[in-house]
Amino acid sequence: MAAVDYSWTFEPGAAVLLSGLSVAYGLRWRRVRGTSEGARGAPVGRAIAFAGAILVSVAALFSPIDVLGEQVFAMHMVQHVLLLDVVPILLMLSLTKVLMRPVTRRLQRVEEAAGPLAHPALAVVLYVAAMWFWHIPALYDAALEHPVVHVIEHVCMLSVGTLYWWHLLSPIRGRISIGPFGPVVYMLVTKLFVGFLGIAITFAPDALYDFYVQRPEVWGLSATDDQAAAGAIMAIEQSIVMGIALAFLFVKALADSDRESERDDLYGDRSA
Repeated sequence: MAAVDYSWTFEPGAAVLLSGLSVAYGLRWRRVRGTSEGARGAPVGRAIAFAGAILVSVAALFSPIDVLGEQVFAMHMVQHVLLLDVVPILLMLSLTKVLMRPVTRRLQRVEEAAGPLAHPALAVVLYVAAMWFWHIPALYDAALEHPVVHVIEHVCMLSVGTLYWWHLLSPIRGRISIGPFGPVVYMLVTKLFVGFLGIAITFAPDALYDFYVQRPEVWGLSATDDQAAAGAIMAIEQSIVMGIALAFLFVKALADSDRESERDDLYGDRSA
């Protein structure tokens, strides 16, 4: 059994990006807190969500998770789901309409210029395609063997995940709405296709990735056992995230409905 490497890594590009985002968000959050909209426009909980996104990003890209991903397939899968789902979800939850006010019009113009490319269906296709594409054995091995390909893989995962969760959790209403039952279909289609990939990896009779076959065993896991654990992580994570997200969206929809009813009652009383 090989000795396990638990060292931390450092990627200058990722460090600069995370530092820049932290400074920009912190300044904007503080500025909004100093206005009349104060805590309503920039709640503490939103700042905590942003801090969580940065910490999870650091864990995925700099902590031993990154090095372990080159030794254990299951840990590489953990890294993928953190970048694809957890970080984007926390980023979306950190935003409010007030915090995003300086860039709202620009984003709306980009959406209008994108036309059909801004449709939520494309986000579903890209999300599913990214997971299947990067788990093609030749590409997966290439990402582990070549640092540049690995960086491209991470950028792709984070970008696609952010686009996907934007359509569900963005505080800004897009030009194209997915409707009241849209989130259920949106997530169900996505998670089924990605979950099926996880199941296929879990129950594959042979090891699919030569990179891990050629590596010495870590934690007593054979290549096939490690692969089964990685596939199970993918499939289970997709189910858990879908369940939590749908419950959150349901509660949010009820709260929005209550606020609209109160607003209608208020305006009705004033008219009377």
